[in-house]
Amino acid sequence: MSSSNFPGLVLLIVAALLTGSVSADQNDPRLDALFDALLETTDPGMLSQVEKRIWTLWYQHPDQDAQALLVAGERLMNAGYYGDALRVFNALIEQQPDFAEAWNRRATLHYMRGELAASIADIERTLQLEPRHFGAISGLGLVYLRQDNLLKARDAFEQLLTINPNSPAARHNLDRILEQLRSRFI
Repeated sequence: MSSSNFPGLVLLIVAALLTGSVSADQNDPRLDALFDALLETTDPGMLSQVEKRIWTLWYQHPDQDAQALLVAGERLMNAGYYGDALRVFNALIEQQPDFAEAWNRRATLHYMRGELAASIADIERTLQLEPRHFGAISGLGLVYLRQDNLLKARDAFEQLLTINPNSPAARHNLDRILEQLRSRFI
């Protein structure tokens, strides 16, 4: 990116960050500008702000009941009440089957419970609804790492870097995988 484009990029990001919304989800039109910013920014602070704004938009749902279920499921999962969290996420997905973040959170729960096939299935559904969901792609890479499937893990983190090329976590995971692959095949 040339320095002459930097002020325009900053204005684009600031506008996207400041534009508030009571409701959003993976279909929010502001996401396109934020994903463009992910491709352009190399500043770690700005990158973090853009990622947080994307997560905020993904996490919101226009239906208050759906939003309440997502929050409740998240709290239960974080508190270790996995069975209860699963019931909440199942109910949310039944009510809002096109809400990508519901599928992503349930995929995370399945991963935490060691249910890797179920996690992959939910990640795949998340990505059908929001192909740019870098959290789901990262989760897929982590599932494959847990399965010791380094080639698929590599592919997932390479895909993630096409969406978020300056992600330090994705770069770190990919470098670690490539080192493991080199040591296995040398």
